[in-house]
Amino acid sequence: MEKRVLLPTDFSANAFNAIRYALQLYKHITCDFYFLNVFTVNGYSIDNMMVPEPGDVGFEASKKASEDSFEELMEVLDRTEQNPKHSYHTISTYNSLLYGIKHSIAQKDIDMVIMGTKGATGTKSVIFGTNAVATMEEVTECPVLTIPSGYTFSSLKEIVFPTDYKTSFKRRTLNYLIEIAKLNAASIRILHIEEDPNLSKTQESNKVLLQSILQKVDHSFHTLTNIKVHSGIGAFIESRDSDLLAFVNRKHRFFGSMLSKPLVKEVGYHSKIPVLAINEL
Repeated sequence: MEKRVLLPTDFSANAFNAIRYALQLYKHITCDFYFLNVFTVNGYSIDNMMVPEPGDVGFEASKKASEDSFEELMEVLDRTEQNPKHSYHTISTYNSLLYGIKHSIAQKDIDMVIMGTKGATGTKSVIFGTNAVATMEEVTECPVLTIPSGYTFSSLKEIVFPTDYKTSFKRRTLNYLIEIAKLNAASIRILHIEEDPNLSKTQESNKVLLQSILQKVDHSFHTLTNIKVHSGIGAFIESRDSDLLAFVNRKHRFFGSMLSKPLVKEVGYHSKIPVLAINEL
């Protein structure tokens, strides 16, 4: 198994925390880690038609600042995170965060994006936070894993997978989830928050299909009643001290239907544990 992982960074403490999580998550796997920094140039806006050219004084100064920060980051990782299975690569680019991520995924054939949910505060380098949620919604080429501020990787024993069973599952989509579970010997807890006490025939069929797909990993089915979706997910995770929340983003269906817009921010932005968004293939 070999992975190519993209790690967007604004060189904040939280971005570094997400990097350390990624390195620990894949410590036994041969990985190419691509560190991405999107920089800005004073006097220019990403949304503006005016684009700074290489050679422009402002462009070169911003690019050098990015590259210098990468040099410092690599020195820290060489001292603290040496792993012969891991190779590091850096990307400095003038771009929006989302476009920079999408372009890097295409250019480097990325398998997974891992990023922090909150970045530096009080500076112009604030690019994370709500942008992490936007990345989970907009990046459809590969899974996106977001790491909350201050969350430290220790072990990954339990993954919570909420579903309403209303749409069928595809084995190739859930392979990402199964792979992480196997890699860490983690259990998958399927959580259904009841809207109706009885599952429809379609829901029952989809549940059987899911059980078949997950047969090679430890898993169990759980149901909560008389509770709102977000509250139920949070209560379940807290009561079990779960380590990761994963869901399939079905072309915005999860965000747009099962969860309302305000709850997107709660789950994707304010979650106390890492969140894995897997896009339907």
